Amino acid sequence: MTTQEQEQEPGRGWGTGAARLLGALEDARPSVRLRAAMAVGAEPDPRYVGPLVARCAVEPEFFVRDTLTWALTRHPVSLTLPALLAELRSGRAQARGQALHTLSKIGDRRAWPALTRALLTDADDEVARSAWRAAAVLVPEGEEPALAAVLASQLGRGGRETRLSLSRALIALGEVIVPALRAARMDGDDDVRAHAMATERLLRDPEAGFAFAVEEAKRVVALGRAAGQEG
Repeated sequence: MTTQEQEQEPGRGWGTGAARLLGALEDARPSVRLRAAMAVGAEPDPRYVGPLVARCAVEPEFFVRDTLTWALTRHPVSLTLPALLAELRSGRAQARGQALHTLSKIGDRRAWPALTRALLTDADDEVARSAWRAAAVLVPEGEEPALAAVLASQLGRGGRETRLSLSRALIALGEVIVPALRAARMDGDDDVRAHAMATERLLRDPEAGFAFAVEEAKRVVALGRAAGQEG
């Protein structure tokens, strides 16, 4: 094996402690993986970035994934940003979703151009939710109306948690979302109309619970439909 190949092979040529940590990131026990991720974040090393990103794509435990993200935020953005942006093109949904989540935590707006419409409308709900959260954090000034229009195209999608995530992302943009919500209130789909109404209610009254806002919106939609049928 050449020197270059040795350098590219994770753990080879590293100190015993570092190699052990890399191995622990793949241990069968979640508690061991969690401690390893914490240790990597406590003592950042540029060579950890690749293994951390790779582990994010396959790690099954939420708390371990969140610690992997934290560990990545402890490393130089000049190294993490390119690695995470590359993950957005992965065919693995978890790789895309976790990369988006980590980008939202890093908060570097140079990632904004990579948040494409394809990601914001990803078929996987978890990926789309991560993209919405990241977009709300990273959107540059002046781009909010265009983002609001794309996000509004997803109204009525998925179950309660997915819809709540979308509402929160929209509300984070502020008043610029009102035209998109009002347009959605005219949609032919009852779920889209109710979701738009609930989101606008939450924008106006942040203290209102999402469940209450949704139920009220559904009632309004049902009454409007009944009135239309009577007419």
